[in-house]
Amino acid sequence: MINNEAEFLKELLAMFKIEAEEHLKGISSNLLELEKIQDAGEQTPVIETIYREAHSLKGAARAVNLNQVETLCQSLESVFSAMKRHVLAPTPEQYDQIHAAVDRVGQLIEKPDLEIADVLQQLGRLEALSKEPPQAPAEPRTAEPPKSAAPEPDSSGPEPPPQPEAPAASAAQEPAHQANAAWNAEKDRSLVSDTIRISTSKLDSLLLQAEELLASKLTALQFTKDERDLVTWIDAWRKEWEKREPELKAFRRDIEKFEKNADGRAEAWFAIHDFINYNYGQVKVFESRIQAMSKASDQNARGLGGMVDTLLQDVKQVLTLPFSTLLKILPKIVRDLSRDQGKDVELIVKGSTIEIDRRILEEMKDPFIHILRNCVDHGIEKPDDRRKANKPAGGYISIIISQSSGNKVDILVSDDGRGIDADRVRASAVRHGVMSEEEVRRLSDAEARMLIFQSEVSTSPIITDISGRGLGLAVVREKVEKLGGSIALDTEIGKGTTFRIQLPVTLATFRGILVEVSEQTFVIPTVNVDRVIRIRPGDIRTAENRETVLLDGKVVSLVHLSDVLGLPRRSRRGEESDMLQAITLSAGDKRMAFVVQGILNEQEVLVKSLGRQLVRVRNIAGATILGSNKVVPILNVIDLMKSAVRSSAIPTKMTTTEGTEVGKKNILVAEDSITSRTLLKNILESAGYQVKTAVDGVDALTALRTETFDLVVSDIEMPRMNGFDLVARIRGDKATADLPVILVTALESREDRERGIDVGANAYIVKRSFDQSNLLEVISKLI
Repeated sequence: MINNEAEFLKELLAMFKIEAEEHLKGISSNLLELEKIQDAGEQTPVIETIYREAHSLKGAARAVNLNQVETLCQSLESVFSAMKRHVLAPTPEQYDQIHAAVDRVGQLIEKPDLEIADVLQQLGRLEALSKEPPQAPAEPRTAEPPKSAAPEPDSSGPEPPPQPEAPAASAAQEPAHQANAAWNAEKDRSLVSDTIRISTSKLDSLLLQAEELLASKLTALQFTKDERDLVTWIDAWRKEWEKREPELKAFRRDIEKFEKNADGRAEAWFAIHDFINYNYGQVKVFESRIQAMSKASDQNARGLGGMVDTLLQDVKQVLTLPFSTLLKILPKIVRDLSRDQGKDVELIVKGSTIEIDRRILEEMKDPFIHILRNCVDHGIEKPDDRRKANKPAGGYISIIISQSSGNKVDILVSDDGRGIDADRVRASAVRHGVMSEEEVRRLSDAEARMLIFQSEVSTSPIITDISGRGLGLAVVREKVEKLGGSIALDTEIGKGTTFRIQLPVTLATFRGILVEVSEQTFVIPTVNVDRVIRIRPGDIRTAENRETVLLDGKVVSLVHLSDVLGLPRRSRRGEESDMLQAITLSAGDKRMAFVVQGILNEQEVLVKSLGRQLVRVRNIAGATILGSNKVVPILNVIDLMKSAVRSSAIPTKMTTTEGTEVGKKNILVAEDSITSRTLLKNILESAGYQVKTAVDGVDALTALRTETFDLVVSDIEMPRMNGFDLVARIRGDKATADLPVILVTALESREDRERGIDVGANAYIVKRSFDQSNLLEVISKLI
């Protein structure tokens, strides 16, 4: 029984923390609103809301026996009660003390064993705010409640009634009884409520399973397509038969005429003729059945697809939250930062009701805080400086959220501060070795300002706990781009700065365009695709040693996607030589056209991560599995554009698929992760190599004994035999002692690198910074 009660109290405490977080957010946000209101009549309902939140929090803390939280909430109630009666009008400094007390409540919830002396000091400061005798703080609770304690009226809901006197032997069970009472009250309220609380981990699991159903939908659609193709093939065969049927009838007539002089051979011809007619009849039966199956499969695929789409949409709606859930914490952060720096900054938020994937909101918390810190520290000036510049003493930061389309959200974070000085950014970039003086001189002001997103670049003259390290905005861009979004910057000296962020509405699933590049299939997110075009070679112009094309009256850079991915250029079999297929992509304010071998189709895509072994692969955002069970890489458009700028402008020699490839090199890939193994295989095969795969070191050794290879690419952490042992075994065998070996691994410590060299590896590539062009370059040097 004791164990059951302990588990019950633990569960109740977890529920209390969720409820307490909501109450504390309500108190903080309403306190910030209260500071802005000057009229006493308008303040009353806000104070009443704050008072109720504190009172409810106090009652909930009492139910889980958090005495210090209850005591502190009691003192907060005293202060808010004085404010309700208009006998206390806090100054900004006194509001600071109230905010500090609210923060301390949150700390006590996480660490109930904090020193009581510190809590009492907070209580003393709060009670001194009241100009009337403060209410006595709640006495420390014991196992037996005071006999004279009367239940306090609660306007926000019933509280546990006072416990009757109990023998000393049962006093130890009182916390459990109180918890039971609170639990029953909560259960009674839930019976009449249309909402329930559920763990987000359970919802995430539900979404994951619903998303996995998308693979079944795509497989069903692929089967339906295959059956339709089969019906089309049979239909083409039948039409060809109908063309030849008169000839077959004429052949039979000739047999009948020839029968008398055929010396018995006519019977064999008749048998052949009858067998051909029999086959025709069987094919017609097969055609009828396959048409019925195709129709049924199509209906089933449509039904399954509709149910999966509806389920996925409903689950996504459950997991979408309004931006307000994230933005609630930001006004308090801006207030604290501005107060610490002696500045007066107001945060204005618009469009907070727009909903977005909860996972995106969680990832965007830190980027928002980093941007706000930069706006307060770097952007908004001191009140005296603002007056000298003919500005109001108080500055503002605005966050405006809008939905530009069904699958994109635009966020503008603006301040009315000093703006960003391009010369100071250039100086910082040179000082930290990011670029040389000659390189920064060639940059336009707009390009120079974008350097603030580089690590270590900062315009702050000193390093503080808020800024100056040059990491904040680098983290912002990394987070935004990881989510499949983009960030841009607008600024004007003396007027202010605006950060433009564009994010997808949801993660995991999206629509994608399937393209073919060097006989390899890739997926490009549809959200980044402007259009698909065909280009005549004569329309291509060269500017600054780079190819460009004119679209909508604007010059757009033209790049071969195969060059960016480090793959050989190839044209499609039978393709017209005077036309090129291209796809125009956009990210933020950038636009670029990529030449591809072919554009296949558009479909819904389920994103799969590449696993912890391949945390960051340049140009690759993830992978997906098509209905045909083929693994296809998903391209990262932001990375593609960066790689395109760095790629060489010199055209690569084109080879056609009809050409005979002579002397292909054989490569053995040893990798236990199926995703990494498939990705490496596709990269190497697209580069023109023959590839065989092995699931671990033992499997690789077996392959080396039976076949001849020119090079081995191996992971290190594998079952049965790791990569280090594999290299040692290869070097210990005279037949393979000189075989080049490349280790591609997630292990990046100096000790692991040295061990790789000691056992005889020719190259050591870390997966975290994996770049397929680097791998192909290393291979070309070794073989």
